[in-house]
Amino acid sequence: MKKIVIGSDHAGFDVKERIKKELGDQYEFVDVGPENSDAVDYPIYGEKVAQQVAVTPDSQGVVICGSGIGISIAANKVPGIRAALCYSKEAAESARQHNDANVISVAGRSKMMDDPVEIVQTFLETDFSHVDRHERRVKEMMEIEKHNN
Repeated sequence: MKKIVIGSDHAGFDVKERIKKELGDQYEFVDVGPENSDAVDYPIYGEKVAQQVAVTPDSQGVVICGSGIGISIAANKVPGIRAALCYSKEAAESARQHNDANVISVAGRSKMMDDPVEIVQTFLETDFSHVDRHERRVKEMMEIEKHNN
């Protein structure tokens, strides 16, 4: 069973638990926290997920905060991470097919997006396309990272 690293802040806690419950028969979730909905800082959990994904080949991660924005920014600070904030299944599919994103971020408190479980499921079920232009662009993104570390 494929392992997925997952983490959230307090605003994303309920969505994190729902993702694990509804997709837990398809994936093994490695939950880096938090363990409850008490207030915590999202950068801590964005980094925890990203660090594990960065050192585990072919792994993927899921991060959730209130808007999905802050935790995706935090995850993207870890070298090797391509975290995509997705508010729709189409965006999740594109993030995987075109950008080879290895972490998905969804919102825990937004009413202006598709169902977060369906977004995450689409992301996890979609493969990178390996089309030449997409491979080239992913390499270009990773070169930007190398030049700015």
